[in-house]
Amino acid sequence: MAHASADSVTADPMEGEQPRPLANKAVVEVKGLSKHYGDFTALSNCTLRVEPGSVFGLLGPNGAGKTTLIRSLLGFLKPSSGRATVCGYDPQIAGVELRKQVAYLPGDARLPRHMRGAGVLRCFAEMQPSGNLERSREIADRLELNQKRHVAFMSTGMRQKLALAVVLSLNTPLLILDEPTANLDPTVRAIVLDLVLEARDAGRTVVFSSHVLSEIEQTCDRVAFLRQGKLALELNMRDLHQRHRVWGLSSEPELAIPSGESGHLSSQLDTEIQTPKVTIVPNALADPEQTESYQYRIDLSGELGQWLPWLQDLPIERMRIEPLGLRAIYDAVHFGEDLSLEGC
Repeated sequence: MAHASADSVTADPMEGEQPRPLANKAVVEVKGLSKHYGDFTALSNCTLRVEPGSVFGLLGPNGAGKTTLIRSLLGFLKPSSGRATVCGYDPQIAGVELRKQVAYLPGDARLPRHMRGAGVLRCFAEMQPSGNLERSREIADRLELNQKRHVAFMSTGMRQKLALAVVLSLNTPLLILDEPTANLDPTVRAIVLDLVLEARDAGRTVVFSSHVLSEIEQTCDRVAFLRQGKLALELNMRDLHQRHRVWGLSSEPELAIPSGESGHLSSQLDTEIQTPKVTIVPNALADPEQTESYQYRIDLSGELGQWLPWLQDLPIERMRIEPLGLRAIYDAVHFGEDLSLEGC
């Protein structure tokens, strides 16, 4: 499990001095990374950057390529093509040095079953260069973990808490967490998300892989959507908060909208304000009190206040305004829904 020198993976043998980490650069930089297993493509031409002091989310269903990307970044997998740097190191050249900079929680963390929880915390704290036994005990207490129990007799959720206490206590510049809240109850999940935000506030960088939309929405500064091994979309969360969706009924078959070009789903996201995207929802909801009634969906970008005068003048009844949210984006990426996201 976890980090750096505790792993059995070693760097490729190279002559000469290993490259040093670069200052003032992206913590993670990936260019055209692909991984093939015969005819199967687990990761395809992935390019992204993770800036220092941020929480970067990897979102996608199981099998989307999230874990393949993470293991490639750590040097556990050799990519078929492309390259990456993590904390200034090439995973294929300086894997051991790289992993000294990273605290990694795998999705299938394995712990010594013959040891008690307290013994596991002490073992990893003494083994890791950045270990901190006092900090790991503090996190275990926050997660309400019984440290006296043997790992073999712990539930799946308890073992997850123990793994989290080990990884989150390590004082490394980069945290990589693969499904960190799996098997945890809602209360403990909230504590884990608080710990992630505390790490970011302390200046650390976090890569947070999950398929739980609410967790990504609560913690991440930027999110990348993976689908079938491909990077389908990158999104700044602060820009998503400027997106709203309006629902309403009207007897009018068309609505007048401000002039300009309509936006569409795009992987090149900026912050410009886009023309509202007005859609008559398929299988429109009929109002029994009217002979004809159309249900409209209107997607807006930018400050909501600037659109209120226009919305007030529309011939729409039963108007409902809601934040767009990650669910709509997720559906657009994975199910082909047309969203006005250019400029987000």
